[in-house]
Amino acid sequence: MRRPAFAGCTIVCAILLAGCSMTTAYVRPALPTPDRYPDATGAVAAASAAIGWRRVFTAPPLRTLIEDALANNRDLRIAAGRVEAAQANARAQTAQRFPSLSALGLGARSGLPAGLSLTGRPTTSSLYLGALSASWETDFWGRLRSLSQSARESYLASEDARRAVASGLIREVAAGYLRELEYRERLELARRTIANREESLRIVRRRYEVGSGSKLPVTQAQTLLGQAQTERQALELARAQNTESLALLVGRPVKREDAPGGLALADFAAPLSAGLPSELLVNRPDVRAAEHRLRAAHADIAAARAAYFPDISLMASGGGASAQLDKLFGTGTGLWSFTPTVTVPIFNGGRLDGALAGARAERDIALAAYEQAIQSAFRDVADALAARRWLAEQIQSTEQTLEALTERARLADLSYANGRAAYLEVLEAQRDLFSAQEGLVQLRRAQLESEVDLYAALGGGLADGPGTNEAGSAT
Repeated sequence: MRRPAFAGCTIVCAILLAGCSMTTAYVRPALPTPDRYPDATGAVAAASAAIGWRRVFTAPPLRTLIEDALANNRDLRIAAGRVEAAQANARAQTAQRFPSLSALGLGARSGLPAGLSLTGRPTTSSLYLGALSASWETDFWGRLRSLSQSARESYLASEDARRAVASGLIREVAAGYLRELEYRERLELARRTIANREESLRIVRRRYEVGSGSKLPVTQAQTLLGQAQTERQALELARAQNTESLALLVGRPVKREDAPGGLALADFAAPLSAGLPSELLVNRPDVRAAEHRLRAAHADIAAARAAYFPDISLMASGGGASAQLDKLFGTGTGLWSFTPTVTVPIFNGGRLDGALAGARAERDIALAAYEQAIQSAFRDVADALAARRWLAEQIQSTEQTLEALTERARLADLSYANGRAAYLEVLEAQRDLFSAQEGLVQLRRAQLESEVDLYAALGGGLADGPGTNEAGSAT
């Protein structure tokens, strides 16, 4: 009677004491950034990343491209596969905390020759056994619990890494869409410029042919026309490369009509507000992923500490054994065993010390990566805010300059036609006008792209907020 009582007490005590753990409470590090963005103006509003990309990017063609990219992009599929692998690993690690149960069935017949038999005659014997066995590591010091927590944090980090890939994908698609609109406007500008310069070449050539002008204006007009043609060819090449890059992101061929309109679209994107830097901890998926990795490293240290202490395991089995199969579970055939095991580390050549030192080093690396992610996120938002502010002023200045250059080109043409100026003045005026027109188109694209950059910097990529995936379904 003492043995079952002792075994029962051992199990109860192990269960009651299994709550002990070497884990220390995780404390989130302080933000290594200022409390406000340098170019943030006006009242502080909630971070825009809580708004889904469908509510931010309002242009229907762009929405279609983003939807196709989220459905077809291979980088996003790879990231999703890594999430599934991390999730499976977390489930496998968590399962080690629970008892395992297995069944054993055995049937054997053996024969002995007369020379080995105690009776001096050949004998045949049978053995049939059926049993259930259970084993459980009590995890008294929380080692398995810490490893399970580490695996779960790694899984959450992979999920946020997938969201970061989606956010970057949306940003790249929107930027490629804007570049397509920019190339379209610049190519149209180049075609108009080529047509105007061809007409100018025709006029100066005719003057030279009738003797009212020299050959120098002809060569100058030819040079100006060649420059415009070269610019158009370079733009066609850049547009073709951008189309292929966009097709790679979207996962299907992209047609030119997939991006209709121009950069003057008023409904490209809804206005965004930056909010507070502290909101990056919640909204930026890369920052959240870095913090999950830091939490995982914190749990690994606890697991490494727990490895110094005794490992307590319980094993028990019960069943029946008989020489006849039909009497396997009959009266008098029962068997059982109960085996508590305590393993105490005594000498391991410094393996445990090395594991703990390595876990602490990984924690320091994860901490630095987390702080770096926050600093990078702060810089991304600050850069986007600065770009939005100063590009607007540049556009205004360039528009005023363009008005002056347009008038200058008109007056230079008029002066040359009346013989009061050399064609060189016309050449310089048209060249400066074309450069300013191209610059204005590029600035408008850059201003719209700064809105895309701000959305991505704030943690964009979610459909309806941190609790949903890109397709808008609950995770």
